[in-house]
Amino acid sequence: MAELDIKGIQQLIANGQLEPAVAQLDQALKNDSNNSDAHYMAAVCHRYSKRYERAQKHLDAIKYIAGDTGRIYQEQGHLYKAQGNVLSALGAFQAATQFNPALIASWKSQAELLQLLDKPDEFRQVLGQIQRFQALPKVLVAVTDLTAQGKLFKAEALCKSFLQKQPQHTEGLRLLADIATRLGAMQEAEFILESACEFDNSNAQVKIDYIQLLRKRQKYQASTLAAKKLLHTNPTNPQFLSLYAIANMQVGEYAAAIGYFDKVLEQLPNDAITHTSKGHALKTWGKNPEAIASYRAAINSNPHYCESYYSLSNLKTYRFAAGELQAMLDVSQSPLLTPANRVYLYFSLGKAYEDSKDWDQSFSYYKQGNQIKKQQSTYDSASMSDELLSQREFFNTQQLAQLSHNGYPDPAPIFIVGLPRAGSTLLEQILSSHSQVDGTLELPNMLSIAQKLRRQAKQSSNSYPENIAALTAEEIFALGKQYIDETRIHRQAAPYFIDKMPNNFRHIGLIKSLLPNAKIIDARRHPMACCFSGFKQLFAEGQEFSYSLDDIAQYYLDYVELMQHWQQVLPGEVLQVNYEDVTSDIETQVKRMLEFCGLAFESNCINFHKTQRAVRTASSEQVRQPLYKSGVDHWENYSEHLKNLRDKLSAVL
Repeated sequence: MAELDIKGIQQLIANGQLEPAVAQLDQALKNDSNNSDAHYMAAVCHRYSKRYERAQKHLDAIKYIAGDTGRIYQEQGHLYKAQGNVLSALGAFQAATQFNPALIASWKSQAELLQLLDKPDEFRQVLGQIQRFQALPKVLVAVTDLTAQGKLFKAEALCKSFLQKQPQHTEGLRLLADIATRLGAMQEAEFILESACEFDNSNAQVKIDYIQLLRKRQKYQASTLAAKKLLHTNPTNPQFLSLYAIANMQVGEYAAAIGYFDKVLEQLPNDAITHTSKGHALKTWGKNPEAIASYRAAINSNPHYCESYYSLSNLKTYRFAAGELQAMLDVSQSPLLTPANRVYLYFSLGKAYEDSKDWDQSFSYYKQGNQIKKQQSTYDSASMSDELLSQREFFNTQQLAQLSHNGYPDPAPIFIVGLPRAGSTLLEQILSSHSQVDGTLELPNMLSIAQKLRRQAKQSSNSYPENIAALTAEEIFALGKQYIDETRIHRQAAPYFIDKMPNNFRHIGLIKSLLPNAKIIDARRHPMACCFSGFKQLFAEGQEFSYSLDDIAQYYLDYVELMQHWQQVLPGEVLQVNYEDVTSDIETQVKRMLEFCGLAFESNCINFHKTQRAVRTASSEQVRQPLYKSGVDHWENYSEHLKNLRDKLSAVL
């Protein structure tokens, strides 16, 4: 298949030779109907030729294809503007700069339209963005552009080259920290932002980035302190108030968090984001009626901010009324919806039709939402299979015995691993109801250690996990101690604590090397139930395999194979607990888990739903209720749509 001559066609368009350009593009699309470059340039040609309907068809064809989404929305804005649709054009240009802040043309178009609509306050904000980008060195504008397009390694190289010449340039450091964060190098990003704050203590955006990074690293006390200091510089700033509210929420100060959200709403009563954030705080605090009221206030403020609809559906126990369903369907027809809001809306509609037992419509919306996420994702199933295979190839019984001999001996951690939606939150709630066990969060610390080792491997001739063998006894001991020290902030006074990050199953060899006395529980669920439950759950981050039933099936098979390996090389060190067994005979399974963890039996573990604690996962409302079996075979309602999934999972069914 001949490659598309992008530069040649761009030259034809620049010369006004639109028909020859369209002819070449049509031929290219006959050969490859998913060629996003061809669709994009065809849309431009048809807009110039005033064939607006044809231009729109090309944009619709690529709007959810992974690529330069910002420029696609910029072209959508130009198309609406050409047709005199001012409000839609403004919405499209705003979406463009959300995806890619470096699109100066979209900022300038916003400014022009805001003047036309007589919105002086918004015009001044946009003008400030234009002036900020015009004042930046061009190389940093290019870095911003590359980062937005997902070309992170190019962006990183360009940014580092710039900083070699100007090592204290605040915006350059901020951009480099952003790239490091996206690459998973959180510790490196934190150091960069700390340095940037020292170089320019007056830069609010750097401080905001620093606070948000501390939050991502779950350093909640530090982020709260930093947010408090920032708020003191301007006690009425709505953004600073919101940051401090979120910081309070993360450390469990829910009343304070809600108070600060209310201060924001006094100034911005129609801010949908703040209403939604307040709803999250109320939900985590266990105040469902108030959370629902807050989410509804967000919808009334801005029906296009669809995270509020999704937040209602994600309560699991909430049921949409007929009027709410119709409102969501009306919003789904809006051209102003960004892909992110459309994803939220489709998952909400999937849940609404699921509750009304319209399984076909429900599956259709879950599928559409996942398709958008999949097209924007870089997840590669084969690469993940190779990564998990490398764990099996490196970690054998002898290797583990040798490494764990040098590990940090603290017996406090209890890791609950597995796939998301397999019952890990239920097991955590059961165990954390014990007087000797603290429940925490899905802690990222072990994943961060693994990511650090992976990055170190890229800078040497080794690879991860093979480079673990090169660690000295002191380094292994130090990494184990680092994990214990970093996670202490999430604990109370109990001698044991739970880390329920499900993805830790990939790194059990690393865990047992660094923390040989840690307990590991594998939360297992029926393959069909687990995979479909993951497919219809919109995860915040970190579970990109869930956007495709094919990817989920392969991930589950790889997971089972890896867990079998851990059972072989670590006999008696990993306890498998099946969700279905817990729902049918909770007392037996509770006793199994407590015995495995070396804990005496306590009846509170059976009455887990009475335990008062904040739960921050999608199962938060479910684990506050007594056990029920209605969800065990729920996937069978969708069986007509899951035949291929069943076939792929046949080996483990």
